[in-house]
Amino acid sequence: MVKVIASDVRKGNVLELEDGKLYVVMSHETFRPGKGTPTTTLVMRRITDGLKQTMTYKTSDGLEKAFVEEVKHTYLYEDEGVGYVFMNPLNYEQVTVGKDTVGDDAAYLASDMEVHLTMFDGQALSIDLPPRVTLEIMETEPVTKGQTASSSYKPAMLSNGLRTMVPPHIGPGTRVIISTEDGAYVERAKD
Repeated sequence: MVKVIASDVRKGNVLELEDGKLYVVMSHETFRPGKGTPTTTLVMRRITDGLKQTMTYKTSDGLEKAFVEEVKHTYLYEDEGVGYVFMNPLNYEQVTVGKDTVGDDAAYLASDMEVHLTMFDGQALSIDLPPRVTLEIMETEPVTKGQTASSSYKPAMLSNGLRTMVPPHIGPGTRVIISTEDGAYVERAKD
């Protein structure tokens, strides 16, 4: 086990809390008020039973980080009702990851996409997607006359079914790069 301070904990980290159980960090947020003590709020899922828990720590509090390995896998397909199937490209072993573990990241999964799975005792605990993916714009709202290109955005539907905001010059059929962390438009794809 490795000691880390609460402000250094990130999504996908595995922590061992005071109860002796392992938890996967699903999200983190640091709050720094003008006066007072800065805090870090962690939303975690207990590995044994999937119970979600929200904990708040001082940013300087020490937490125990469990030893896990991050292994590169290739996404193959969705197995209805069971989860998502990934393959280790080195030994061709397949791992099925539950829908609750993948969560909202499932919308970004594409065939043959390389991801990193955080593994503990042969079980996938979390998934780490590439920071950006290329998707196609399926539909957008028309540009309103008088909008300036520098500061205005319009809603658009992506090929994976998610909605995002894009600049006015982007139209249907355009391929764009989207951030997998927050679903925001980054730039027009160069292909």
